[in-house]
Amino acid sequence: MQSTHDFSHGAGAAIVGSWGRGLGAGIRRRHVGRLPVRCPVSAPLTGQVAVVTGGSRGIGAATAHALAQAGATVVLTHRDSGPAAEEVAAALPGSGHRTVQASVTDTESLTALAADVAKIEGRLDVLVNNAGWSRVIAHADLEALEDETFDHIMKTNVRGAFACVRAFNELLTTGDGGVVVNLSSVAAQIHFGSNIAYCASKAAIESLTMTLARALAPKVRVVAVAPGVVDTEFTRAWDPAVREAQTAATPLGRFATPEEVGEAILAAVVHFPHTTGTVFPIDGGRPLGT
Repeated sequence: MQSTHDFSHGAGAAIVGSWGRGLGAGIRRRHVGRLPVRCPVSAPLTGQVAVVTGGSRGIGAATAHALAQAGATVVLTHRDSGPAAEEVAAALPGSGHRTVQASVTDTESLTALAADVAKIEGRLDVLVNNAGWSRVIAHADLEALEDETFDHIMKTNVRGAFACVRAFNELLTTGDGGVVVNLSSVAAQIHFGSNIAYCASKAAIESLTMTLARALAPKVRVVAVAPGVVDTEFTRAWDPAVREAQTAATPLGRFATPEEVGEAILAAVVHFPHTTGTVFPIDGGRPLGT
């Protein structure tokens, strides 16, 4: 959830990049698409390319760090936050990372982005549809949820994710195939979020994930990750009583961190080679709360 501007399902928080600590040396098999390759256990995405939309902060930045730590070359997109995106890219481990200005609501810019990645990186193995938009509107205030706001949420959160997959489909299906990770939310299940349209958009993302998984199999796996409330710049601005209520309603008793969501996305890419059309909850048991 975020107010009045593009967001990455959370913002702020330092990126610690703990993935791979204590794993030790050695070789393991990795299935990013379908076929296994052998690679160092600490860098299972070595030689792979990932695109993360909305990568200038929050979950997007943490995901970029997790993927880069695992060996991937990461392309971060942003709509209008170039300096922040450049700062994230410069801090990523490894080399070859870069940023590109592109809006998920602009199909022409996505087509140009895909052509750019094809020309420079020559491949795409992982697409993380992280960019999204919302603003806080009380669910009971139906009049406040105007058509323009409703449509913009759907255009960004749902059509934007589909448009990214459509633009990158050719690259994703080249070679061994690729993985798409869509960002959903616990709002799709508990029907509580920044507004009614936001909840509906995340339910739509989960349906989109399943239909695309069937349509693009066996070359491309499509999964979703559904965070609960994440400890970000946005949620830290909430009224303390709201934060306390959400914490109390979460059985694990705390908000998730952006890094935990990024690590879950990495795990979905690397450790679940025979999984597609699935939603991974990262919500602290929030649906079980009151």
